[in-house]
Amino acid sequence: MTGLRALALDFGGTLARPGPSTDGRTVAKALRELPGAVVPERFAETFDAVARRMRRADREGSRQTPFPRQLGQTADECHAILPDLVRAWEAVFTAVPDADIDLDAARTLRELHESGWVCVLACDTQRPEIVRRRTLQAAGILDCFEALVLSSVVGVRKPHPAFFAAVAEAAGCLPGEILFVGDTRAKDVVAPIEYGMRAVLVAADRPTNLDPSILVIRHLAELPSQLEALDDR
Repeated sequence: MTGLRALALDFGGTLARPGPSTDGRTVAKALRELPGAVVPERFAETFDAVARRMRRADREGSRQTPFPRQLGQTADECHAILPDLVRAWEAVFTAVPDADIDLDAARTLRELHESGWVCVLACDTQRPEIVRRRTLQAAGILDCFEALVLSSVVGVRKPHPAFFAAVAEAAGCLPGEILFVGDTRAKDVVAPIEYGMRAVLVAADRPTNLDPSILVIRHLAELPSQLEALDDR
């Protein structure tokens, strides 16, 4: 591929099937297993209310409120006791299953990695890096990634320019040398292109009003055979 050296891959909907989200009842149940934690009955409803407020604020600024801060705010409001917020964060996302990685997508990733592409995972998530690494390791593809760029770590979400700056730094490439692959038009195609990257959309059908020069594939497994087509776009 002319000028392209690295792939930045989204996770849910691209490499994996979307996984379950957290809700107050699930979080409360996980936290009650922690030594020293005191989790009152109203923790669940308080957590859900805090989460809604923080999601609204995060969307407005493309920020990522750290999940431990969300837990801490909930604990303050309902008088829960959580001795170690980072440990609580890991406990929640150990209890809540991560997304299932698509086997064909995993095979394609390995093929691309072994052919010389620098691969970076680039996704929005509340999960800590240790949990996402565990998921990738279980699927046998952790070694395919040069780095993981997670909104939970960098503190901003796509489409914030700082997220794409972190991707470029992790890949060790200029933006124009990176192909971003994801399933969300605004965050995985429009935003990286505005930052100077190339992009491919993973979608069952081409969305209306999408620039005809954008390559659309139905599944990540189609990417290797379509890469040469990018030279003509």
